[in-house]
This record gives sequence, C-alpha cells and structure tokens, in this order.
Amino acid sequence: MKQYLISMFQPAGEGLPDPEFLAEVMRKVDAIHDELVEAGSWVFGNGLHAPETATVLRPKGEEVLVTDGPYVEGKEYLGGFTIITAPDLDAALEWGRRYALATTLPIEVRPFQGEV
Repeated sequence: MKQYLISMFQPAGEGLPDPEFLAEVMRKVDAIHDELVEAGSWVFGNGLHAPETATVLRPKGEEVLVTDGPYVEGKEYLGGFTIITAPDLDAALEWGRRYALATTLPIEVRPFQGEV
C-alpha cells in the first residue's frame, strides 16, 4: 500500500462558518475518519492553527533567521491534512473526493516520494 497526503485548504481571512454548518462538516469528516480506520487506511491527520501562528526558520549562511508568520501569503492556506494508505492513486482520489464534498474546501492529494 502506498501513502498519500490529503491536504485541506481554507480561504484566508475568513472567520469560522456558522456553528450549525461547522457541526455538519465535522460530523461528515468524523464519519470519513471512522471509515478510513475501519478500512485500515488511516495513518495520521489533524487540523492546523491559522497561518499567522507559524514560525519560519530561514537559513542564512551559518545562521538561521526566525520570523513570525507564514512562509507565503496567499488566498488559501493549509488548514489540515490526513495521511492515508491506498492501493493506488484512484483509491486515494476517492478519499480526497469524499473530503472535498464533506468540507466544501479544495483538497489536494499527493503521493509521498519513494512510493511507486
């Protein structure tokens, strides 16, 4: 089985959706998680804090500069991720499709290097 990263991108600058909508999204995401565990495909996953909580470490010669804030600024940011195992890209894309429908967010599915 190959490992895939399922990345969930959130719009920048927008607050949380209303509680009822968010509760329904989380119910659907929890159901997908349970199915991944039952299928033996769950590896790891979690949500991330907003990009302004990031700290960037940038090498400069023999020193490392430390700055607050995201590495890049954009209209979307990585809000969470899930690592799964799947027999092939089509199977991983099906899990990604389900996350896209559940969250209404853009989802990216990528294989890990070394996975053929």
